[in-house]
Amino acid sequence: MKSDTVYKRTFNQMLDRIQDCAVGSALPSETVLASELGSSRTTIRKVLNELCGLGLLVFENRVRVVLSHDCASAYHPAVETVSASERLEKLFMEWMLRGDAKPGTAINEAEMARRFAISTTGIREFLNRFSRFGLVEKRPGSGWVFKGFSQEFASELFEIREMFELRSALAFCRQPPEAPSWKRLRLIGEEHHALLDDIETRFHDFSDLDDRFHRLVIHGAPNRFIEDFYDIITFVFHYHYQWNKKSEQQRNRTAIVEHLRYIEALLSGDEAAVEAACRAHLKSARVTLFESMISETDSEE
Repeated sequence: MKSDTVYKRTFNQMLDRIQDCAVGSALPSETVLASELGSSRTTIRKVLNELCGLGLLVFENRVRVVLSHDCASAYHPAVETVSASERLEKLFMEWMLRGDAKPGTAINEAEMARRFAISTTGIREFLNRFSRFGLVEKRPGSGWVFKGFSQEFASELFEIREMFELRSALAFCRQPPEAPSWKRLRLIGEEHHALLDDIETRFHDFSDLDDRFHRLVIHGAPNRFIEDFYDIITFVFHYHYQWNKKSEQQRNRTAIVEHLRYIEALLSGDEAAVEAACRAHLKSARVTLFESMISETDSEE
């Protein structure tokens, strides 16, 4: 149920927020929290009341005061905080990546529904979203076909990505020191270091980490249209170039190092360093994408 998913996601975000505050300090108003977490005041109020019932907060003098950081057991499982559409997107992307899908690959709605435990209606709605961009095509009597990408398509999309991400990166580093995004950025930096240490056996895991890092940056300047369009950007840049398996491990290693420089620049608050790191990483991503597309074309000839 969508409302339940939203509630549980907001609940987990509020637990993160509590841990960013000192015990004994007051949380911001419901209006401020609703803006920070992208939720309604009704949902925020319901979450705060439950947290008071768990003894993590107390309502005093018309404000909620943090009583404890003992939040670990209160979190809802991550799978319960993801909507059906988001879960389908992730599963479909993983299928495309690990299944070595190529342009011309047939996509059967019924088979996808069984594989992902999603209704055929949900599968169809998902595919319709991508059909608007020409990435998949419905063929009467034969289901769907994945069409792949032209260099012109990728080039136009990349121009949009550069505008979106540079704007968001600069906005990210202008956030106040108490913003929850800083803690998330440090944690995702630690994940990068851990993956780099084990890159030889876990290099496939970079796709998910890459997506979460860039989405965190994009959220530095929340914009519903940018975040929705970023789904298409994810599809192309985080999955398409990985069809060329020959140098995937080294590519991912290089991208992790670039991410760590990018993260360091964001944490420094130096806007010139942020712009330089962002542009350097996007330039590398552009080269990687187009080299992959050329390799794919050569292999088909």
